[in-house]
Amino acid sequence: MLRRAGYQPPVKTAAEILAMREVCAVAATVLDKLCQLVKPGVNTYDLDQEGRRLMDEMGAESACYNYTLGHKVFPAYTCLSVNDEVVHGIGSLKTVLAEGDNITVDVVVRFNGWIGDNARTVIVGEGSDEMKRLVRTTEESFYKGLEMARPGKRVGDISNAVQRYVEGQGYSVVRDFVGHGVGTGMHEEPQIPNYGRRNTGERLRPGMTLAIEPMVNAGKPAIRMSNNGWTALTKDGEPAAHYEHTVLITENEPEILTIPKK
Repeated sequence: MLRRAGYQPPVKTAAEILAMREVCAVAATVLDKLCQLVKPGVNTYDLDQEGRRLMDEMGAESACYNYTLGHKVFPAYTCLSVNDEVVHGIGSLKTVLAEGDNITVDVVVRFNGWIGDNARTVIVGEGSDEMKRLVRTTEESFYKGLEMARPGKRVGDISNAVQRYVEGQGYSVVRDFVGHGVGTGMHEEPQIPNYGRRNTGERLRPGMTLAIEPMVNAGKPAIRMSNNGWTALTKDGEPAAHYEHTVLITENEPEILTIPKK
């Protein structure tokens, strides 16, 4: 992407941050409720439709549905990625969850013109110790990155913290998809890879809202694309996990905005 000299990613005003709090609360509530429905025997089409119903109930809409990329149009309301599917899985009556599966529920909501983005990998039933470790490592890597989400730090500090933690646990970070700024657009600047060097990239400033989202493969980082043109899978067939929140850069500690409504 070409940028003009001196370009800086947008920061939000106090009113815009309030709008982001509202949409992120909706997104987090929908995600929480969908994750509670994950169990053996549930198909992912029904989960997706429940996501649509919940958004409707809260006066919001899916930012995923009818999202266009080139000539492609995304057909689902949420992204539901099972086992070796890394991101952008599409709900299907044929995909029935079984004991020990893992599913990433990724919810992106539009509310009053603003977007909130969050995701979480859930194990179906009890699951294996190794799958629990992968999911736990992915979540922990998010918090390693979050520690770097402070004014004066750079995007590369977040990226490097995630990468070092994940690889230190024997896993790999996906390099084909990245975190990003979020606001009135689903994908705003800056891009936030899950790998990189410290003290590189955009400098973080108070008022920036970022979707930080480690995507972690149990095996190698390479992916392949499904025939549907959207879903990315691990190339080696090993499972993947994903953990995401929308985060506000403040004057001090970073703030997770995607917290469910009470």
